[in-house]
Amino acid sequence: MAEKRTPKSFQEWMEVSIVPLITVLALALSVGGLVEIVPLFYLKSTFPEQEKYPEIVWQKAGAEPIVSVVDGKLQPNWKPGDGVRPYTALELAGRDVYQREGCYLCHSQMIRPFRDEKERYGHYSLASESIFDHPFQWGSKRTGPDMARVGGKYSDEWHRQHLRAPRSVVPESVMPNYPWLEEAYVDGSTMQAHMRGLRTIGVPYADGDIEAAPALVEGKTEMDALVAYLQVLGTMVTLDDTKAYRE
Repeated sequence: MAEKRTPKSFQEWMEVSIVPLITVLALALSVGGLVEIVPLFYLKSTFPEQEKYPEIVWQKAGAEPIVSVVDGKLQPNWKPGDGVRPYTALELAGRDVYQREGCYLCHSQMIRPFRDEKERYGHYSLASESIFDHPFQWGSKRTGPDMARVGGKYSDEWHRQHLRAPRSVVPESVMPNYPWLEEAYVDGSTMQAHMRGLRTIGVPYADGDIEAAPALVEGKTEMDALVAYLQVLGTMVTLDDTKAYRE
């Protein structure tokens, strides 16, 4: 008959006794959750910068389409710097690809308010910049560089080549190749359904945005969509280094 082993230390006691282990784990998770959740009840807003700087968000969102179709031609009603807005159908399709392919597992979209972050990536991220993101892409995982302000940093062709064969432009890259993105096409009706769904949870899409979706994505590949998404990141609002958005 095996002799019953008596734990000699607290660690050993925890390892052989499942009840206290579960109790300590539950307590740790509860305290950690409360520390994160309770402060939210004392905040007037989780987007405090909007109260002082309402221009951060595009004021016409929901009232006017981002892009209109006039006589069969696409006519933009928004330009870079006008403020944060919902994604167009093509950009939203690119964001879907970005999430599906797990790009967020190696790239964050959150620049911290530190000098080294600013020197490498640009102005620190504001919560309002992700107000229409479901889910938002803030995080700390950085196998690759932060994507928060990658828009306009490289040409469309650079991004295409980087997605086809990353090491052809960044020799030290560990990113996989994504050649199949050039073979799959975006479906307009699918994007319309996605935009309607987002509108039900508060994303201010105008009727014209949803109606224009098929025209915006017609003949576009997933590669086109992903490049469109990357190129808009960080370009929606022009942030002023002299303003203290976070206080």
